[in-house]
Amino acid sequence: MDTGKVLFGVLAGLAVGATLGILFAPDKGSDTRKKISKKGDAYAEELEDNFNEFVDGISSKFDKAKAKAARTVENIEI
Repeated sequence: MDTGKVLFGVLAGLAVGATLGILFAPDKGSDTRKKISKKGDAYAEELEDNFNEFVDGISSKFDKAKAKAARTVENIEI
């Protein structure tokens, strides 16, 4: 199973659960909307952080593979 899919499923489940919990809470509508907005912002930040970590990891792996390929080409030319 793909780790990205599992992570997305967990985050989606958390978002849905938090939203439903807030919607069924005995608060005023305006308070509920504020809570939903704050949770949405927090999840968006977390998703952005996770995406940036993923991109950094891929970029690092690409740079390592590029350097290895360059070394291989240099060895072949000698």
